[in-house]
Amino acid sequence: MNKIRLGIIGCGIMSENHAKGYQELTDQMIVTATADIVLERAQNMADSIGEVGVVVTDYRDLLDHVDAVLIALPHDLHYEVSSYFLNAGKHVLVEKPLALNEQQCLELIDTSKQTGNVLMTAYPMRFHPLVVKMKELIDNKVYGELFQISMWTEQFTRYEPGHWALSADRLGGGQFFSHGCHYVDLLLWIMGRPVKGVHMGTNKGTPWMEKEGTSHVTIEFESGAIGYHAGTWGARGTKLGWSFHAHCTDGMIEFNYGENKLVIHKNLLKEDRPDSQEPGLEVIMELEGGGKYTFHEIRHFLNCIQNGESPLTDGPSSLQGLRVIWRMYEAERQGIIADLRGLGLDEEWKPVTQPHVV
Repeated sequence: MNKIRLGIIGCGIMSENHAKGYQELTDQMIVTATADIVLERAQNMADSIGEVGVVVTDYRDLLDHVDAVLIALPHDLHYEVSSYFLNAGKHVLVEKPLALNEQQCLELIDTSKQTGNVLMTAYPMRFHPLVVKMKELIDNKVYGELFQISMWTEQFTRYEPGHWALSADRLGGGQFFSHGCHYVDLLLWIMGRPVKGVHMGTNKGTPWMEKEGTSHVTIEFESGAIGYHAGTWGARGTKLGWSFHAHCTDGMIEFNYGENKLVIHKNLLKEDRPDSQEPGLEVIMELEGGGKYTFHEIRHFLNCIQNGESPLTDGPSSLQGLRVIWRMYEAERQGIIADLRGLGLDEEWKPVTQPHVV
């Protein structure tokens, strides 16, 4: 089988995160081209990979040298560049979010369907081995019924003056839309169909942001379980860092991103486990190294191209997640609770309904 020729468009920090895992994928793909408006960045990316034949400042100039592209550009360019390559018969893996509004998302989904090319949104946490294992444990009720997931992402992110991400129009909103979309996607994937939700955000502590730099989201699901995400770009210190806590009736499953561990806590139960590292705690799974393990995500993208399959994070599921965010933004403006019914990843997405609240 011929290797897939991949082009990288946008060679900033997001592309660097992906580049760390390319060596894991050499059996399926080869990076043949890089593009960035700053030629030095495109060249540095090419040099870090090795044997990249095409280095350009205009993404159109790599069209004939690729079968697929990874798009890691400012959010307001996702639609334009994704549309260009889909219409040109190329497969597209685009960084989150898919696009900035519903109409753009629908057009990309339709173009992908008409051309038969794969369209996938880069939500790497869905493919992280520890998150995959956590979902497996929850689905199989290994530790009982799930009744709450809390997701914590505390970091300090301050862009230099003039950076595109400081513009709410280019970012698509604030921290909730730009970063929280990862965790809304995860909550929907793990917990099922949402019923209602609330969002509260502030730029206090992050005055460089036009919109919120700190975001708190609570969603109720059909099962009665609650999903929560607390994220900030203004953390001057942290204890929780990036961690997920899945509370089940027989224990709490913790995904600790910083330590690359999946742990079960039972320290509030009467029975302690004598074979655990400490009373009530047991390491379920642990990974060596660090990072987001994005090569698992790219491997899925490549497999979908080769097998003619739809990605796990395809256009429709990406759109449903963004609709959840848009509805909660609107409800926040009105000071009421958002009605999220109809926005599950397994529900019909084609009928376009106006955001509504309860």
